[in-house]
Amino acid sequence: MAFHIVFVEPEIPPNTGNIARSCAATGSVLHLVKPLGFSIDDKSLRRAGLDYWPYVKLEVHESLADFMKKYGPEGESRRMYLATTKGKHRYTDIAYQDEDMILFGRETAGLPRDFIAAHKEYAIRIPMSENTRLRSLNLANSANIILFEALRQLGFPGLE
Repeated sequence: MAFHIVFVEPEIPPNTGNIARSCAATGSVLHLVKPLGFSIDDKSLRRAGLDYWPYVKLEVHESLADFMKKYGPEGESRRMYLATTKGKHRYTDIAYQDEDMILFGRETAGLPRDFIAAHKEYAIRIPMSENTRLRSLNLANSANIILFEALRQLGFPGLE
């Protein structure tokens, strides 16, 4: 039983370190899609992940195209959801399943617009007030919100 958290071109090391800790704690797989805005050896990335890195199931992909070749329709064909403020469906509207993949874009720009448009039926969002100047929630926080909803729906398998 595992969910897959996919950060596409993340820019801020602590966000990746924070979700790495969550992935280690839940048995989820973390995918990082290049280009990365930091080195995986980055001091602040290691600090945010603390001593959890040995427990992180990590896959690094050279590009979004390479990731899709492996896990999209041409490859293993996994269910994928795109977390975006432009999603039609609330993240709680989805009935998550084992091995689902949840994709998140860069902190400053999100997922590529053409990628979202090509997969719009799988675009999900976290509801936010319309009367705010915020563009989005923090990347690591958003990933944790959706990850733990997916785990809750399945009864927190393998977790105490």
